[in-house]
Amino acid sequence: MSNTELPQFDRKRHGGLHDRGRADRYYGRAPRPHWWPNGTGHGQMINQLNEAEIQEYMAGYQSETDRKDWGDESD
Repeated sequence: MSNTELPQFDRKRHGGLHDRGRADRYYGRAPRPHWWPNGTGHGQMINQLNEAEIQEYMAGYQSETDRKDWGDESD
């Protein structure tokens, strides 16, 4: 089975490695490679990753060019 067949490498999967990397960058968080097998915030977060998984997370992190505009949150 290749990496692309594993769920954590599915780039359309909410909670996958690429998705979480992009989200962390968008929200201005430091990189912290992880993924959620049951979708973001559901079940157990996985943060013990192999090198290929870390690279996939970082690919998502580095690909995100948009950033959250926090603006004036007091309005």
